[in-house]
Amino acid sequence: MNPAGESDRPGASMTLFEAVGGEPTFRRLVDEFYVGVAGDPLLRPMYPEDLGPAADRMTLFLMQYWGGPNTYSAQRGHPRLRMRHAPFRIGAAERDAWLRHMRNAVDKLDLEPQVATALWDYLERAAYFMVNAMEDPAEPA
Repeated sequence: MNPAGESDRPGASMTLFEAVGGEPTFRRLVDEFYVGVAGDPLLRPMYPEDLGPAADRMTLFLMQYWGGPNTYSAQRGHPRLRMRHAPFRIGAAERDAWLRHMRNAVDKLDLEPQVATALWDYLERAAYFMVNAMEDPAEPA
């Protein structure tokens, strides 16, 4: 898989969205992720609303990113991920908690290794990209 989620095989045009089974797989991924977030004392306070709307937005975004329908952009415009996450303090601890829940969710999908690696590599890069706060040097590491 290349970074756009397309097959690297010559002549193949299957997207990662198609390779994982489409919308049902992305819904399972995000649902499982939010099960972890719901019980996380660090991440849950970032969601003042019910988790359902956030889960739906994430599902639509991931489906679009990996070659599925462009419903996310049609409803919300350009993703602008850093801008949309700017109101939230995201430091290393929040990033690591997010990654822990997402790793669990990806692992529960039981995807082919090449597909799982492509998906995980993107999610990990995205998590690091969202960090917008430095740790307080006065706090112990």
